[in-house]
Amino acid sequence: MGFHFTGKTTIVIKNGFHSNAKSLYIHCSSKDNNIGEYWLAVGQTISWSFRENAFSTTLFHCYAQWGNKIKRFNAYEYQEESESSVFIDGKTVIGRIDDDFICTTLDWWPPEKCDYGTCSWGRASLLNLDLNNITFLNAIKAFSPLKIRLGGTLQDKVIYSTEDNKQPCVQFVKKVSEMFGFTQGCLPMHRWDELNAFFKKSGAKIIFGLNALTGRTIQPDGAKGAWDYTNAESLIRYTVQKNYSIHGWELGNELSGRGVGTRIAADQYASDTISLRNIVQNIYKDVEPKPLTIAPGGIFDANWYKEFLDKSGKSVEVVTHHIYNLGPGVDQHLVEKIINPSYLDGEIKTFSQLENIVKSSATSAVAWVGESGGAYNSGHHLVTDAFVFSFWYLDILGMASAHDTKTYCRQTLIGGNYGLLNTTTFVPNPDYYSALLWHRLMGRNVLSTSFSGTKKIRAYAHCAKQSKGITLLLINLDNSTTVQANVKFNNTSSLRHKHKAHKKHLIELPQGSVNGNSREEYHLTAKDGNIHSQTMLLNGNILSVTSSGDIPPLEPLLVNSTEAITVAPFSIVFVHMPYIDLPACR
Repeated sequence: MGFHFTGKTTIVIKNGFHSNAKSLYIHCSSKDNNIGEYWLAVGQTISWSFRENAFSTTLFHCYAQWGNKIKRFNAYEYQEESESSVFIDGKTVIGRIDDDFICTTLDWWPPEKCDYGTCSWGRASLLNLDLNNITFLNAIKAFSPLKIRLGGTLQDKVIYSTEDNKQPCVQFVKKVSEMFGFTQGCLPMHRWDELNAFFKKSGAKIIFGLNALTGRTIQPDGAKGAWDYTNAESLIRYTVQKNYSIHGWELGNELSGRGVGTRIAADQYASDTISLRNIVQNIYKDVEPKPLTIAPGGIFDANWYKEFLDKSGKSVEVVTHHIYNLGPGVDQHLVEKIINPSYLDGEIKTFSQLENIVKSSATSAVAWVGESGGAYNSGHHLVTDAFVFSFWYLDILGMASAHDTKTYCRQTLIGGNYGLLNTTTFVPNPDYYSALLWHRLMGRNVLSTSFSGTKKIRAYAHCAKQSKGITLLLINLDNSTTVQANVKFNNTSSLRHKHKAHKKHLIELPQGSVNGNSREEYHLTAKDGNIHSQTMLLNGNILSVTSSGDIPPLEPLLVNSTEAITVAPFSIVFVHMPYIDLPACR
């Protein structure tokens, strides 16, 4: 049997309440030691020192009372610690994202859409979504603005009931013999009006995915013929006449490469994208700014994408690809993949290849992730809609940014088992808060970042958003190791001094301010440490909407800049350091 011996640890507890009307009662003890009862006046402290026992099971528990407020907490619990370094190159920018980098999707799937015996879409379709739900409205408004891409598999089976459309406006009907399992559907113009009124109210920026299969013949080796854009052109013209704001028009969904359901050859797709660009330029000739022309919204295939970009010239302004790198939602090994750094790194190849293709082409297009739910066929309940998925989500946001991806659209805002919002209650799932923190903290300029120590830490850094300094994102994929991280710039100077053997823990009740330079920390953890939980904690407090449907404030902890950054097991930390001045951020 091995034994663990450590240096001394000192615990300090301070009464940080501002009112001197009441003393703070505190009683702490471990299995072997009773520290006693104390009544602390404002500013007073108690402290005690000890050595970790040989079996690493030391636990000090405290009971605190201030007036009628009661708090029970662990003052000390042993965790294996690893001291490591984050290296940030502050001289150069390796990527530049959009201010509204965070994007989500709304899909067409009706309630009858089921995967592996589970029907997870409810009334989350563009055609039946409740646009009067106040939580839904507030969830979008919190981003100010949020990009929303309207589209998905069934978009290539949607007709638009404009005045010149001669086909009946019927809704999707489940039919297994049909491609994608449903018959053709229709967008009534009164519903398009309702959607646009809601989007205007919410301040969202809309990307609309157009049906790219109209006019083509579906054959075993793909869709043949040119795109019949008559119906799409009519919708665009109606939209302009109504003065609806559209950020971008996107052609097709997952028809590139080998395609999903069917495919279109790259040269034909390029020709059709040129047609879309001409339509947009013509209809919007007296309107500024003009919407973006976006394509192809497909699964990345290097040869196909290269040919498409070479032949579409400057007609395509945004090249989009979709990511479902975790495989099918039914996979029972999703969590193993999510917490495996080597598996996560597998997507670097896609980002790198597309980045190189875009930069070496004659086009001036930029790259977006147009749809990404991680696990296809609607995700997996209590994985892709739970705390653990924020590991995958935030990691791939960081990875995409580092490869000059301008926008990242998450599948979905609501719907399926991978929505940022619960399909029935509209209450935010954990990834919603992860996305909102990213949106508020991570600025446009991306910094080269690496981590020395355990491979289970994922590290990304950007210049801060609308603030001085930088924001660091650390993700701990390990279930037992607490990491103490220091930050170094250009592999030279360190942000703090090395720890000594004697460790000191200050606990202030309630959390108080710190002197000198301080940083803001946002620690995200799962309720009860259960990574399958759909409840997220920020700095130990449960995040939940108010009774009136308001999104809660996301308040940081203030931490002295001389202290190490503590990253607990299975946790995520955003760290805003406003006092850091780097050339790349000036």
